[in-house]
Amino acid sequence: MYGAYSQGYGLETAALSTALFNNGSACGSCYEIQCINSKWCKPDHNTIKITATNFFPPNYTKTVDIWCNPPQKHFDLSLKMFLTIAEYKAGIVPIRFRRVPCVRKGGLKFLLQGTQGWYLVLVFNVGGVGNVVDVKIKPSNSHNWMQMTRNWGQNWQFTGKLIGQNLSFQVTTSDGKMVQSDNVVPTNWQFGQTFEGSKNF
Repeated sequence: MYGAYSQGYGLETAALSTALFNNGSACGSCYEIQCINSKWCKPDHNTIKITATNFFPPNYTKTVDIWCNPPQKHFDLSLKMFLTIAEYKAGIVPIRFRRVPCVRKGGLKFLLQGTQGWYLVLVFNVGGVGNVVDVKIKPSNSHNWMQMTRNWGQNWQFTGKLIGQNLSFQVTTSDGKMVQSDNVVPTNWQFGQTFEGSKNF
């Protein structure tokens, strides 16, 4: 979904099991997690806040410890995050969790990838509910917003001619809010570059 380090999320991340992942649409969501009902929980009942950045795939060859298989709701945490709420020797602990707003610094960010004629845009640093459900693009030679489709996680794709044009985006999150980033990408953009808008949720 995301390259957590390069997108600035650091270790405050988790991979989600199938039941939470929702075919990638949960990517970017933020959660507060607390260890409960285990002798391995830290005694001060710490909570952590993480961003969903990856998928923890099911393993149907195992008959025990099938924490990632449906219908289990499982968070695979970084070691730093796990040790904040529980002892290392526990390995897996029961938790309670809830969705929380994502707090981000700066504007929405757009990483441009792909090849000439096929474009892949990773939308990240998304505040508010965090998970994007719709992206539209408008090159400077058009008056119309064009629909992008989800490729994987928060990578959105488009087929057409965009080279040498300013690019604008409309990004809609799962709560129905939309942020428009006008001319966020200049005409001399290149693949592999990231551009930041002036607005966020």
